[in-house]
Amino acid sequence: MLCRIALMSKKKKSGTVPVYLNVYDLTPINGYAYWLGLGVYHSGVQVHGVEYAFGAHEHATSGIFEVEPRQCPGFTFRKSICIGRTNLGPKEVRSFMEKLAEEYSGNTYHLITRNCNHFCNDVCIRLAGKPIPSWVNRLARLGLFCNCVLPASLNEAKVRQVRSGDKLNEGVKKKLRSQPNRCNNKSSSNPSPPPLPSNPPTSSTIKVTRPTRQKRCIPSASSAIHSSASTTLTA
Repeated sequence: MLCRIALMSKKKKSGTVPVYLNVYDLTPINGYAYWLGLGVYHSGVQVHGVEYAFGAHEHATSGIFEVEPRQCPGFTFRKSICIGRTNLGPKEVRSFMEKLAEEYSGNTYHLITRNCNHFCNDVCIRLAGKPIPSWVNRLARLGLFCNCVLPASLNEAKVRQVRSGDKLNEGVKKKLRSQPNRCNNKSSSNPSPPPLPSNPPTSSTIKVTRPTRQKRCIPSASSAIHSSASTTLTA
């Protein structure tokens, strides 16, 4: 009888809403390292059709952001793991993340001791009562004991902010360098411009795409909402 009562109480605590861990590859080497129980991974927690993750920036504001499940930009999706279940509804999960955002600000991100996988492990324990698989963050734990496991550039205190403007400027400079040669080649051959379409595209040729959830930060309970356009996150 005692065993049955214990099992019934566990079922009630387990909840009905599944909590998934979505794991992404950060490098092609994971294709080989995965089978050795190693690898460099990014992860996010999916609840109620929304994926929550943690990234780095230079400000003392929330580093938690939400994206479309299994479609976190900049990473290659590997697999989804069902960690457990929760009884929290969508609004309760949202308020939970806003409170958690006070603990996970972007400038506290650390690649070895406080990364996206540490965040997911914390969330899974609080929501489902179970940790994430050990192989997801094993390389970070090894880095605590052996600095030679990771390159020196990855053992910094913080992940620096990546400014998209700098990347755009570099791309513009490369285009400007190669542009004179291309212009000379085009002027010598004098190619004719492509003909304009005689008829405008009809409604049958226009493709309608389904809108997707944009990557945006989760504000803390005591701060205002800010979009990811003003802050660049690096996971």
